[in-house]
Amino acid sequence: MAKKKKRHEDHVDESWLIPYADMLTLLLALFIVLFAMSEIDAQKFKQMASAFRNEFTSGTGVMDEQTPIPTPDPTPIPETQNEIISKEEKERLEDAKKELEALEDLEKRINAFIQANNLQTSLQTQLTENGLLITILDNALFDSGSATVKPGSREIGKKLSDLLVTNPPRNIVIAGHTDNVPISTADFQSNWELSAFRGINFMRVLLENPQLKPNQVSASGYGEYRPKADNKTAEGRAKNRRVEVLVLPNVSLKAVN
Repeated sequence: MAKKKKRHEDHVDESWLIPYADMLTLLLALFIVLFAMSEIDAQKFKQMASAFRNEFTSGTGVMDEQTPIPTPDPTPIPETQNEIISKEEKERLEDAKKELEALEDLEKRINAFIQANNLQTSLQTQLTENGLLITILDNALFDSGSATVKPGSREIGKKLSDLLVTNPPRNIVIAGHTDNVPISTADFQSNWELSAFRGINFMRVLLENPQLKPNQVSASGYGEYRPKADNKTAEGRAKNRRVEVLVLPNVSLKAVN
C-alpha cells in the first residue's frame, strides 16, 4: 500500500509586521512630544476663527467684489470718410469733381460771351446735375411761327459752337419748346412739329463747325409739354418758346451734389 504523502499547509510570512509596528509606535511618540512642546495661542485662535466666520457669513466675498468690466461707450466711433468710401467710389468722386470744374469753366466762358454781346435777355446758363443747360429764347433765333434760324442769329450759333468744342468732347442735346397757343400752317400742323424742326435747324447751325462731330449732337422737340412758366400770360409764353442746349457731363455729377 502506497504511503500517503505528508501534506504541508502554506503559511504567509508575517514577520515584517513587527518592525512596521515598531516604526508606527516611534512616530506616534514623536508626534506626542512635538504636540507637547507647542503652545496654542488661544487669543490668536479666536481672532482667526472670527475672521473666517465673518468671511463666510457676510454679504461680500471674492465673487461679490469682482472688478467690473468696463462698459463700452454707447456712442460709436465715427468712421472716417476714407473708411466709408471704397477706392472705386473715391475715384468716381474725384472724376465727378473734375468734370464739375470743367463745366463751371465752360459756363464762365459762355457767360462772358453773353455779357460781351449784350445777350442777357435772350441767353441764360444754368449748371445742373444733368449738365450745363443753355437756354435761348425763340425771338433770338426765329420769327414767329417759323423754324428757320434768322440770318442775323446764325452768328450766335456759330460763336456758341466754338465754345462747345471741349477736350474731352461732350455730348450735346438740343431741344425745341413752344407755348400752348395752337398752330396749324402749311409747314407745321402742331407745336410739336414746330419745336422739333427748330431744334433740328439750330443743331445744323452748330454742326457747321467741323470740330463738333454729328455723333456727339442730337435734337428733339417737346412742343408745349415742358413749360417753364405759366402760359396764361404773354411773359410766361415768351419764356416757354425757347431752344435748350444741354452739354452732358462725361461723368455723373450726382456724386458731388
